[in-house]
Amino acid sequence: MDWFPLYNSIRVAAVSTVLVFFLGIFAAQAIAKLPRLAKGVLDVFLTLPLVLPPTVVGWLLLLALGPRRPLGGWLLETFGLRLTMTWQSAIFAAVAVSFPLMYRTARGAFESFDRTLAQAGRTLGLSDACIFWRIQMPCCRQSILAGTVLAFARALGEYGATSMLAGYTPGRTATVSTTVYQLWRTGQDALALRWVLVNLGLSAAVLLAVNLLERKEGRSWP
Repeated sequence: MDWFPLYNSIRVAAVSTVLVFFLGIFAAQAIAKLPRLAKGVLDVFLTLPLVLPPTVVGWLLLLALGPRRPLGGWLLETFGLRLTMTWQSAIFAAVAVSFPLMYRTARGAFESFDRTLAQAGRTLGLSDACIFWRIQMPCCRQSILAGTVLAFARALGEYGATSMLAGYTPGRTATVSTTVYQLWRTGQDALALRWVLVNLGLSAAVLLAVNLLERKEGRSWP
């Protein structure tokens, strides 16, 4: 049994989760300070991939990153950087579909943050950056961790956008999700079942981690 799909899935999910962690926190923190109208418009735009079919997200990514498109073609001709049909392509797909989960979770945590704690920090002469990382983030850490785990789980199980942007090449771009589909399509049901069981185990472990984080957060409140 070739374990590359599992390795590639975890690799793509890990890299995309790191990117989504910082992008989601930055977007949530910046948008929380905007007027209500601007916040509503940007919130719809950033959350849209959460409700769109993954194949639609993949098609939109192909429009932007395809080798015959302006951005993708320029990067390919100038730097020799191909943004489709490589394992790195799956990272773009995973970031696009998992970002809304991190963003929504972080925004909810920041909006529920007690602003009097930040004001107290300013009276002590702390900078905004210090207040954010030393006061606000620790107070919101359980929600942030839960959002991070959910983003990782979403990236780990992504199929639609990944299959369109990265395709399926054994030993190069194959992930667990695309491998299950290819095995089913070619009638290899027994091997497909093994990968399904692997995927079920990983998903159960991720959900267990989320439940433990939520339970711990609930106990932290008086």
